[in-house]
Amino acid sequence: MRRIERAIEVVLFQSRWLLAPFYLGLAFCLLLMLIHFAKELFAFVIKIHVATESDVILGVLGLIDLTFTGNLVLIVIFSGYENFVSRIETGDHDRPDWMTKVDFGGLKQKLVTSIVAISAIQVLKAFMNVEQYDSTKLGWLVGIHVVFLGSLLTVVLADRLSEPGKSKAEKAE
Repeated sequence: MRRIERAIEVVLFQSRWLLAPFYLGLAFCLLLMLIHFAKELFAFVIKIHVATESDVILGVLGLIDLTFTGNLVLIVIFSGYENFVSRIETGDHDRPDWMTKVDFGGLKQKLVTSIVAISAIQVLKAFMNVEQYDSTKLGWLVGIHVVFLGSLLTVVLADRLSEPGKSKAEKAE
């Protein structure tokens, strides 16, 4: 019976590698986002000489939005892979500090924070083009953003309450 149990445990433990193609797919999506970013940047640069202040702000916000989304994908790839599949061996010279410090709770917070930032940019872009939106659509954008903010606060509060024994110094690490 112990052999069967051990075999099941080995299969379950090795099944974590089934996630690796998901992370490779996300890395490919990051490449696609880079192509889209380059296309948007090129279009922005070409039109800069005739752009209004509002057009410039909206163009920059669009590029920031894509960058935040890329950051979000990268966080999911690195943290998810390291938390659920295997440690990424890169050597210490080029390894971002946060990679060794982001646990599942930290990953949740970073994900929700990125989503809130992306949502805030969408709301700001809508208000920059307020004449193109009706009040119902603006209300939905703001309402959804408030829900995301509430989600962030809930995640942070739940993580703080679930780890009452950690000192501030340990949490900062």
